[in-house]
Amino acid sequence: MITSCRVHVLVDYRPALRQPTGVGAYVHQMLRALVTPDGPLVAPDDRVSAFTSSWKDRPTTEARAALAGLPFIDRRVPVRPLTWSWHHLAWPPIEWLAGQADVVHASSPLLMPSRRAAGVITIHDLHFLRHPERMRAEMRRDYPARVHAHAQRAHGIVVSSQYTARDVQATLGVPASRITVCPPGVPAWTGAVRSWRARQSSRHFLALGTLEPRKNLGVLLDAYALLRARCPQAPPLVLAGQSTPAAEPWQRRAGASDLAGHVRQPGYVDDETKQRLLAEAHALIMPSLDEGFGLPVLEAMAAGVPVIVSTGGSLPEVAGPAARPIDPHDPETFAAEMQRLLEPDESAAASARSLARAAAFDWSRSAHVMWQGYRAAWERAR
Repeated sequence: MITSCRVHVLVDYRPALRQPTGVGAYVHQMLRALVTPDGPLVAPDDRVSAFTSSWKDRPTTEARAALAGLPFIDRRVPVRPLTWSWHHLAWPPIEWLAGQADVVHASSPLLMPSRRAAGVITIHDLHFLRHPERMRAEMRRDYPARVHAHAQRAHGIVVSSQYTARDVQATLGVPASRITVCPPGVPAWTGAVRSWRARQSSRHFLALGTLEPRKNLGVLLDAYALLRARCPQAPPLVLAGQSTPAAEPWQRRAGASDLAGHVRQPGYVDDETKQRLLAEAHALIMPSLDEGFGLPVLEAMAAGVPVIVSTGGSLPEVAGPAARPIDPHDPETFAAEMQRLLEPDESAAASARSLARAAAFDWSRSAHVMWQGYRAAWERAR
């Protein structure tokens, strides 16, 4: 039974500090939903705080303004040594850095050590277990070896899709009662992007996300080459996202003779640039091999952009009726779908399906679910 006693929740804000990708955006927007005046805090004395630690990165003025009223506990402590110590020594306890809290929510699959607080972890997907070689060094070193034990000790686990909830239950042996499914909601800026789109014609196909192996961009480039062979006037392709060493073969492929000059790679893009790219997108394409959610798909749908997705992970769940999922190893079908959306009537119908599907996602509703999960974790820890 969840009581109405006061609860103080401390949330790990570190992924939102520098060049935030999907995880950072999720943390920021969830906190924003939690602290709105009509948010889900169920008792007047409930509190939410954000914890950050970095030697040089501080919460931006824009972030603080968007989260007005949210206390930031910001420590000038280097991220990597602190993370190593937490993962390997379970020290220092978070209370030494941030004071007392009732619930401590890590933005990763590994707990932040605490003396008394209920521990909550976030698992957006388990790709790091299946392909640790694709992960950056810290995740490859720590996550696969420790996630089972941390998941068993956690008082609550937050996931962003039913797909990941089922995966966590089956792979980590966690009961459904300890899992809280909180999908992201629609960003506030998508209305402006819709208005922008209404005033101009589309200019490119778009892929958004870190250029890593599971994004399956080789198949996308093959599909785009097939499209150009059939439709030489097809719009260019933009691959927007932070590069990784694994992206080198795709970058070489993008410069090959059949694609040269038709594939743009702007690298990591900030929110303003991302919004412009979506406003000018003919369609967003996500051919991933695996996704725990796939935030760019929701952002695109909410902006009225047609979406093309694979069957990888949660993508069919997120896109719903807005798209017909495609085998991620089938460039022919991706090319055919891109060609179909070049028809004005097909594009308009796909845009309408995107908007209708995006209406199912709401930050306020997800924040209410999140707060219930926090209180349930707190009750388990008492």
